[in-house]
Amino acid sequence: MFNLLFLALFTLTATGAPAADKTYEYIVVGSGPGGGPLAANLAKAGHSVLLLEAGDDQTQNVNVSIAANFLLAGNDPATRWDFFVKHSDNATRESNYRRTTWRKTDGSFYVGTDPPAGAKRLGIYYPRAGTLGGCAMHNGCLTMNPNDADWDAIANITGDSSWSAKNMRKYLIQLEHVNYLLNSTIHGHNGWLEMTMLDPGYQSSSDAKTIMQLAAEGSGFSAEDTATLATRDMNGEQPNRDQLTGVFGGVSHMDPQGHRSSPGYYVRNTVRESKYPLTLQLNTLATKIIFDNGTTNPRAVGVEYLQGQSLYSADPRYNASDKGIPGRAFASKEVIVSGGSFNTPQLLKLSGIGPADELKKFNISVVVDLPGVGQQVADNYETSLLSLGARDVNSGNGVIYPVFLKTSAAKIRNIYMWCGSFSFEGFWPGFPEDYGPSQYECAIVHINPHSQAGSVMLRSADPRDVPDINLRFYQTGESEDLGALLEAVKWVRSVFSKVPSSLGPFKEKHPCPYPRSNCTDDEQKTYIKEQAYSHHVTSSCAIGADGDNLAVLDSKFRVRGVRGLRVVDASAFPKVPGAFPVLPTMMLSEKATEDILAEAGTL
Repeated sequence: MFNLLFLALFTLTATGAPAADKTYEYIVVGSGPGGGPLAANLAKAGHSVLLLEAGDDQTQNVNVSIAANFLLAGNDPATRWDFFVKHSDNATRESNYRRTTWRKTDGSFYVGTDPPAGAKRLGIYYPRAGTLGGCAMHNGCLTMNPNDADWDAIANITGDSSWSAKNMRKYLIQLEHVNYLLNSTIHGHNGWLEMTMLDPGYQSSSDAKTIMQLAAEGSGFSAEDTATLATRDMNGEQPNRDQLTGVFGGVSHMDPQGHRSSPGYYVRNTVRESKYPLTLQLNTLATKIIFDNGTTNPRAVGVEYLQGQSLYSADPRYNASDKGIPGRAFASKEVIVSGGSFNTPQLLKLSGIGPADELKKFNISVVVDLPGVGQQVADNYETSLLSLGARDVNSGNGVIYPVFLKTSAAKIRNIYMWCGSFSFEGFWPGFPEDYGPSQYECAIVHINPHSQAGSVMLRSADPRDVPDINLRFYQTGESEDLGALLEAVKWVRSVFSKVPSSLGPFKEKHPCPYPRSNCTDDEQKTYIKEQAYSHHVTSSCAIGADGDNLAVLDSKFRVRGVRGLRVVDASAFPKVPGAFPVLPTMMLSEKATEDILAEAGTL
């Protein structure tokens, strides 16, 4: 009874009516992997912080709290925001996407390429999480420090050595609460983020053991090496780690009992301690950044918002007639935007920061003409090789193991894959499709592809409207990137072809569906190109060099051309960091904490 009362009090405090025009030292917009930890860290350093989150608190929702339920979390209307994107400007190519989503006349979804009469094309589904903790509350919890080269590239672009891989590792250690390698001195054990190495299934699943051994052999190791490889630390500090390939241990942001660890829990627990000046205001949609009246280098001094549940139209529970309660809050030091790669550029543009021509189109007064806002959007390319075994797969506890590859033209490892008895072919309402207990897949992620031509554009000046998003896959570097992905597919196929009976032979579902065995390279590349999917969007408000016209941020996360305004989320990365940006974004948040406190003189 006490716990229920405590939770009720917490929820009431977090979502109660706003105090009009109250001033805090810092306002943080968005509680995801960038904003949530930053708000908690600043409050723990003694600064008063208002954290605005458009969603509510779903930390007790078992779809969220149990990490293994991530597919349920991704489809849960209590947590999800439904975005729909394009992959190109080519209408024919877009029409070939097999999981295209349409809105039927009765309001429900149709998924496919032959919609019923009257259906409206929505596009390619791209779910985000509108809840306390952001997308770290519905993801698969895969937790990987990117290649060292990714961090070093930011240091080289900006001339700021604090972005070097060597220095960035300290932020990983700060946030880690590692539940493996318990005596290791290269990991952190006292941070806020629980990290656990998954059971690789080497002992619990004979089929997993067999296929893992074949994967080890296919990447230059022996079958006898597999048990050691299956516990290899992908977040270690090995020499020349960017060249390490083959099977690794899978690290996830969860505790050893399988409970999700994420910024949502870190923020919730910080508020519950009641000893830090952190105010969490849920169900609050930021609509505009308030600037002072200065004409030179205007200063961000506050945020306008609407309070109410499901006010953003991406929320499946959205009701256009519910207008919300308007409010304002002010910041004596800084406003920090952490809405994510779609919502952060939208909020900046609505506030007058962005390409002047686009803002004028919607009668938005230009505070600063910043052409890079919503441009150069990046994302990883993902595909998969999905097959059905000759019998049911003995999958143990549903284990998944990761593999790194370096394709022939790459200088460092450029393919990450996760393999196991599952089906994952991208996103659509109700995903994934279950092919039964004989399914086995390697999902393939191309790390840092060449093209970075996506955009996030306003549809209107209405802050409740979703932006127009076109990721423009393969706009540049198509030959190199499709070649790398096809090479990875062929590697997986070669491993699967060696699976012994009675599990084999595998019958491939795609990209070369059984009974065909002679798909041409061009046919497979066409499939990979047209059916690519993604969920790692970054770079829509990127950090860049002082002379870069498209750089939105400097190396300290400060928005160029204004004062008192920063962006701290995945939109800040100049390109996608590694295979999964969630851990890098949390590391980025730790770095931003240090930068902000140092500037405030309270480090």
